[in-house]
Amino acid sequence: MSVQTKLTFEPVTLESAEEPAKSTLQEAKNNLGFVPNMYEFMAINPSLLTSYISSYNAFREESGFTPQEQEVVLLSISYVNECDYCMAAHSFVADKMSNVPAEVTDAIRDGKEIPDAKLKALSKFTKKVVEDRGFVSQQAIQEFLDAGYEKKHVFGVITGVGVKTMSNYMNHIAETPVDDVFSERKWTK
Repeated sequence: MSVQTKLTFEPVTLESAEEPAKSTLQEAKNNLGFVPNMYEFMAINPSLLTSYISSYNAFREESGFTPQEQEVVLLSISYVNECDYCMAAHSFVADKMSNVPAEVTDAIRDGKEIPDAKLKALSKFTKKVVEDRGFVSQQAIQEFLDAGYEKKHVFGVITGVGVKTMSNYMNHIAETPVDDVFSERKWTK
């Protein structure tokens, strides 16, 4: 029987990156003040980094969700997928940048009921889409719409699922360490 050695992945730093990843990493540094560890691992294959950034920006700009709702979607997906990195990062963004009430963020992180009825419906539907791999019932869709969302939001959730699936899965495989910036919101299921 052969002994399996653990495979590791080395991140691509701003200094070691080649185009097109180098420009994307530099833009992240210019916008955020640092390059997130996740981006450095995604840069191993620039198609992942480019696809993620493009889809993430589209979700942020075109999904029809408020910044608070966006974080509920992204946190709910990352919770189901058990992504430690994204839970920490989006908890930080929710708290510091998107003004999501702490009781909402903490409820998602703890797997508890969200106190806001509309955000609760959004989280529930988002989790259902992930858990059922898109095969959600008509009843689940109707409950989501009855909570005050529109049909376009059903597909906005799918955009969020696509974005977070890329990052959640990559973070699982790369075992991406949480950036110091996000460390106060580290999470383990």
